[in-house]
Amino acid sequence: MNPLNSPLEIGVRALVLLAESHPQPLDLAQLAVLDHAVLHSGDHDGPPSLHPSLPGHSGELGMKRTVLEQALLVLIRAGLAGAEADETGLVYRATDRGPAFVDILETPYVRRLRERAEWAVHHWAPGIDVREATADLVNGSLFASTPGEGRRE
Repeated sequence: MNPLNSPLEIGVRALVLLAESHPQPLDLAQLAVLDHAVLHSGDHDGPPSLHPSLPGHSGELGMKRTVLEQALLVLIRAGLAGAEADETGLVYRATDRGPAFVDILETPYVRRLRERAEWAVHHWAPGIDVREATADLVNGSLFASTPGEGRRE
């Protein structure tokens, strides 16, 4: 298995986002947009991006949603997240074990990921309409800067 963009990698990022939003749930669209914002935070006037800003990175979204669904199943099977239905549809929430699991991850990448998840969930996302942000991502107009101009750490 190639770990790059695998359900395992995307699952860790989703769990970090779910742990940061805990106990509030997130739906698939929110998770996909937040994951994109975390990876390309420098393009959104946030902390330096974790991944490089390459032309066409807006195309990541379609592939990400498919793998994200697989990743969420991994988290659910591991008891780190759960799915439930609410008035908007299916949402995902970290279990009590989810944030505790994230706390034991001590790599520099996970530390930077957690910083960006905190920024994305609490500072960037509250003013974002997820449907509009998804459309803007697909159309390549969500970013204030052009590809290559975003800050990267």
